[in-house]
Amino acid sequence: MSKALSYLGLATRAGKLLSGDELVLKSIRSSEAKLVIVAGDASANTRKKFTDKCTTYEVPLIIGFDRERLGSSVGRPERVVLALTDQGFADMITKEIEKTPEVEYIE
Repeated sequence: MSKALSYLGLATRAGKLLSGDELVLKSIRSSEAKLVIVAGDASANTRKKFTDKCTTYEVPLIIGFDRERLGSSVGRPERVVLALTDQGFADMITKEIEKTPEVEYIE
């Protein structure tokens, strides 16, 4: 497992991670989200929805990994979208993601 995924588990235990469409959208709108991660195997509609929202509200977005790996990293079944609410965790994960070839899009 990559360090970025390990950091996601750590953020979950610290209570600094949200998952699920509605919670993540709400956190983007309220400027609570510091980083949004969308699974690489998410539907085109989901990718577009979160790309548009993150661009509008100027929230960094990462598209990568797959839903099974994201889910297992946070201790839940498949997860398609995650939001980090702590800038420290967002910075650590962004730094690690830049070294990871599994990520296809970083904004």
